[in-house]
Amino acid sequence: MWVLHTMISVNSQKAWILYLVRVNIEPMKGSFADLINSDQLILIDFHAEWCGPCKMLAPILKEVKAEMGDAIKIIKVDVDKNQPLAQTYQVRGVPTMVLFKKGQQLWRQSGVLQKQAILQVIKSFA
Repeated sequence: MWVLHTMISVNSQKAWILYLVRVNIEPMKGSFADLINSDQLILIDFHAEWCGPCKMLAPILKEVKAEMGDAIKIIKVDVDKNQPLAQTYQVRGVPTMVLFKKGQQLWRQSGVLQKQAILQVIKSFA
């Protein structure tokens, strides 16, 4: 899927840059409960469009998905567009990653982690 992103560069002037990014992270299909009850590992990335650290995390998660392949499904959830879901999982800051398998929350972390740290967590539950 191709996604249009915007980035603002602030020096003495503001400049908008539009660019397309190829994303391997899957859009959420079906109900959230069905999704997290899967036998597959599901990593939910609670994020917001305005969040700088979230934008830093996006390419890291893309690399994680490329390395792990079908062993994990990574789903992005925009907290501004899905406020009830964010409230249900008590997301107080973004980015927040939550790892699920068979409906059980296995791990949770707020903030940006490097690829190797995320891979280590995922592999420990694989």
